[in-house]
Amino acid sequence: MVLNLLAAVVVIALVQAFFVKLYVVPSGSMETTLQVGDRILVNRAAYAGGVPARGDVVVFSATADWHEPKPASSNPLKEAVKYVGDVTGIGPSHGDFLVKRVIGIPGDVVDCCSAGGLVVVNGVPQNEPYIYGNLPFSATLGCTTATRSARCFPPVTVPKGQLLVMGDHRGNSNDSVYGCRGKDSAEGCLKLVPLGKVIGKTVATVLPLNRIGGVH
Repeated sequence: MVLNLLAAVVVIALVQAFFVKLYVVPSGSMETTLQVGDRILVNRAAYAGGVPARGDVVVFSATADWHEPKPASSNPLKEAVKYVGDVTGIGPSHGDFLVKRVIGIPGDVVDCCSAGGLVVVNGVPQNEPYIYGNLPFSATLGCTTATRSARCFPPVTVPKGQLLVMGDHRGNSNDSVYGCRGKDSAEGCLKLVPLGKVIGKTVATVLPLNRIGGVH
């Protein structure tokens, strides 16, 4: 019985380490595509050393510039629960992960906004039907008006080995360009995602049951 249980744990750990794993959506920055607390299935083999496609929803390991790392708990029971979460993907874990949508890949030039208030990639305004709660933008509140829209950010050339990511809930997303909004230069304000920190592609919501479905 013990050996069977141990074998099951090892299999689960291997599957989640190399193929698929469950993660919990930590914030509302991806609403309404994903909701806080959704359990999402992530394909860890989706990229296999390659580069995510624009529009992919990815899970990545947050570096220090995104936010402060989680403090260690002094409660042995809580630590044990986190270790179970590390292996099974269910419940809390030691990992510090975020979920965002890929907008720019290496070499892309990304800025906002077009005359219609759209994000522009390599000179092409993007159709983003998934956006929710966008920041205000109008003829009197744009990127060239006396009062600049907070939606606007300067041109950004995505460096080699990095991704520019944004949340679908644009008015509530601390994403790659959050610190650059309203500025004339992107120097010192970007938070990019190293390709090596990308864990995988979000392919489906599996819990709660009323939200089961693919992620597009």
